[in-house]
Amino acid sequence: MKIAYILGSLATQGGTCRMVIEKANLYANKFGYDVTIVTFYQKPDQEIVYSLSDAVKHKFIYIPFANQYKHKYPMRLWYKWLLHKQLVKELNETVQTIDPDIIIGVAQVEADIISTLKCRAKKVIECHEAKVFSLSKIGHRQSLLSRMVNSINRFRYFYTIERHADVICPLTEADKQLWKRAKHLKVIPNFSTMPVSRYSDCTPKRVIAIGRLEWEKGYSRLIHIWKLVSAKHHDWNLDIYGEGDMENTLRVLIQQSGVRNLTIHHFTPNISEEYAKSSICLLTSYFEGFSLVLLEAQKHGVPCVAFDCPFGPRGIISDSYSGFLVEDGEIRVFVNRVCRLIEDENLRHQFSAAAIERAKIFNVEIVINQWKELFESLTTNPS
Repeated sequence: MKIAYILGSLATQGGTCRMVIEKANLYANKFGYDVTIVTFYQKPDQEIVYSLSDAVKHKFIYIPFANQYKHKYPMRLWYKWLLHKQLVKELNETVQTIDPDIIIGVAQVEADIISTLKCRAKKVIECHEAKVFSLSKIGHRQSLLSRMVNSINRFRYFYTIERHADVICPLTEADKQLWKRAKHLKVIPNFSTMPVSRYSDCTPKRVIAIGRLEWEKGYSRLIHIWKLVSAKHHDWNLDIYGEGDMENTLRVLIQQSGVRNLTIHHFTPNISEEYAKSSICLLTSYFEGFSLVLLEAQKHGVPCVAFDCPFGPRGIISDSYSGFLVEDGEIRVFVNRVCRLIEDENLRHQFSAAAIERAKIFNVEIVINQWKELFESLTTNPS
């Protein structure tokens, strides 16, 4: 079977890029599929951030979309249209050369173009975040006109995907309900192939948070939460691992707030060891597609406390069994839950054992076989 993955780049840190690469590696090495990844934002000299198997081919179509911003309106719109036409042309030509059985696109990256490519392949659109947040520009200041234009563009974008894609694959049942016009929906969660170096024994006085340093991850409210926690438990530390546009802003906020025992670190290739050295994992996002961080923490036996934001945490954490889910925005309750875990080592151990069991639901073998079954159903029943 020939599979073509089409997305913007393999040179960016984050869950989407990592999951695409891990799936592509498994399709090629486990199932023997002929897999090609086509990227169109990534420059050929940009390094792939995760390990891509030699069995997976990588084709570059570099479209310089940033060039449109060298021009002012209305000329910028003209250049944007020209770049769009160039992308459509080159993607169609590349796909004709590969001649895949299945094309996989990512919902938030030019999926409207991918779902309308002229070829025999079945088009599958993967969702790596909830539909309501894709292309929404939440957290960005916009004029009324910009909000109206963005709303129209999002409607057109998702209408095209739902009309033309053969299958749309959201990560959760909750997100599935938002794709009302789709021809075929199949919920398939993420998995984690991260090897567990060792389990946490939940004794270090250390809390961990991991993720891109962006607005949607809610680090500003995490800093506020930790200020309240550390005032009571000043011998505990919070380590944040991440990189992103808000790094400088967050460092200033930490300094201004006077919060103690909180450190921001850059991403590390040995994050498994950092999980193992932690006793609690926190997630304060405003929204999540699935949250690999929660899954990875549970694999290592680290109890989690997370806001019950749309749409990911509820499907991973079993509240009051493997961790705590807190009503979104309830800062004081979140603080109380963290303090309860800090103060009760026996509870941490109970949650740790339950978290390890809970993580088995998202075993890579179970999840990847769901993808295999989907692909085979599409190619053996082409109608």
